[in-house]
Amino acid sequence: MSEPDHPGDESNADSDPDPATVSVADCSIAFGDLEVLENISLTVDPGEFVGLVGPNGAGKTTLLRLISGALEPDSGTVTIDDVDVHGVSSRRSSRLVSVVPQDTTLSFSFPVRDVVEMGRHPHRSRFSSATTEDREAVENALERTQIAELADRAIDEVSGGQRQRVVLARAIAQSTPVMLLDEPTASLDVNHQVETLELVRELVDEGRTVVAAIHDLDLAARYCDRLVMLSDGRIAEDGAPSTVLTSETLADSFDANAVVTPNPVTGSETVTALAAARECEPESVPDRVHVLGTGAAAAGVVARLEAAGVEVTLGPVSSGDAAAEAARSLEIDAIETEPFAHLSSDERAAGARFVRESDVTVLADFVVGAGNQTMLDTLEAADALVIVETRPLGERNFAGTAAETRYNACRTRAVAATPETILEAVAEADANRSRSRSSIDSIDADD
Repeated sequence: MSEPDHPGDESNADSDPDPATVSVADCSIAFGDLEVLENISLTVDPGEFVGLVGPNGAGKTTLLRLISGALEPDSGTVTIDDVDVHGVSSRRSSRLVSVVPQDTTLSFSFPVRDVVEMGRHPHRSRFSSATTEDREAVENALERTQIAELADRAIDEVSGGQRQRVVLARAIAQSTPVMLLDEPTASLDVNHQVETLELVRELVDEGRTVVAAIHDLDLAARYCDRLVMLSDGRIAEDGAPSTVLTSETLADSFDANAVVTPNPVTGSETVTALAAARECEPESVPDRVHVLGTGAAAAGVVARLEAAGVEVTLGPVSSGDAAAEAARSLEIDAIETEPFAHLSSDERAAGARFVRESDVTVLADFVVGAGNQTMLDTLEAADALVIVETRPLGERNFAGTAAETRYNACRTRAVAATPETILEAVAEADANRSRSRSSIDSIDADD
């Protein structure tokens, strides 16, 4: 039997381990000619929940395996409270860090309770029996992960989502100061995703240090104290979710066209990925477009136009609307108004000026109400219109039949589009405007 690293280390650990610091210093690792991680340096403070985000193949799982001691770096060190995890025995490192892997497949048919109890093995001698503290730790883990009713079931008879919670329970029972999770919500339904991360958040609040690779950016922003974005084996961004999840960083790391807005319920960042717009010749896209609309349709239009390099303005729009949130995220000029309030003379004037100064105006699920129907005066005089409708006008008209008639008159001369085809539509509307002006100039010249 191998000797423990220190006298007494084989005894049971405290069920509430002291907080610990994780330090990754200048670590690099390659598999053959493939450089997977390059000069990674990262410190995770005691009681901090750090989420690793980034595209597939960025190195998130490799970094977790490096911290756990399962992989040894080609250069650099990984320490937990100044203990080099690659310089001690696996039993010693297993008392420092527990792991919830992405692949929870188990090649044996033990009862769930026995699987969870395996988390206690690093804390006792190889042939010693479970103690009262061991049993209490196992029962606590079963209860906290809500799988107590599965305790006597064979592990190969439970669902993938239940197995994920069993493996999480094993890590909780292991009572380590540091916990690593690789895609902990991948096999779970929406309800259990939230419950799992709520539980992890509780563990962090109790002092546990947690590092997790999380695919769902919305959940990562909601539950993590800090995000580390990996890209091509390097740290691209490191900071609070609001500073890491931006349209620019998502474009750089994920090659994604996305808009980031605060969730109206949780207040955390919500990432809305947008389908790439079809290619347009750069010279055919107008320089400036004004968007008048609401909701996801207007937000999507704004994000796509801004991503294409168009100067975009927005409004008037209610300050709590998704489109207003998108404009703030993208630092786009917008006229924000109080919800349900009548437009002031200054707001009407600002909206009219934005329309006049734009090459094209886009109506994106524009809601016609008693407070803003005066904008129809401006729209009727606009030279080039594009219309995006994801909801019927009947659901968006609160100003009566006269307003409906005027809106429909604008619709008949507008180029129809979807958020995905907005670039082609504004280019077409701008071209129509140019041809119309050329015809007028030609007639004036003949006169």
